[in-house]
Amino acid sequence: MATVLIVDDSPTEIHVLKTMLEKNGFDVITASSGEEGVATSKEAKPNLILMDIVMPGLNGFQATRQITTDSETSHIPVIIVTTKNQETDRVWGLRQGAKDYLTKPVAEEELITKVNAAING
Repeated sequence: MATVLIVDDSPTEIHVLKTMLEKNGFDVITASSGEEGVATSKEAKPNLILMDIVMPGLNGFQATRQITTDSETSHIPVIIVTTKNQETDRVWGLRQGAKDYLTKPVAEEELITKVNAAING
């Protein structure tokens, strides 16, 4: 069973994503800040990370860059999940090393399809 780390400062968003993932057989761990997300990714070595962008402190772009450039965590795919739906945000997110980019609210079917594709390469 694959483990997914959700990094989001909104308890509501974490709940929504966690519910969808658990219903589809994933183990879920969470972090409520970019800093916590980076630390948890090193500690727990999840199969995939869902990363919000807009967070206080270390934002999702910065956290994604740290995770994807660190030799300990660079193998973990990151999917950005955000309300920022501008093409420039999408391009910038992918440049930071993210494998995919989803905008909220995310449809369950699309989320699970993207998660499976990223985990199974």
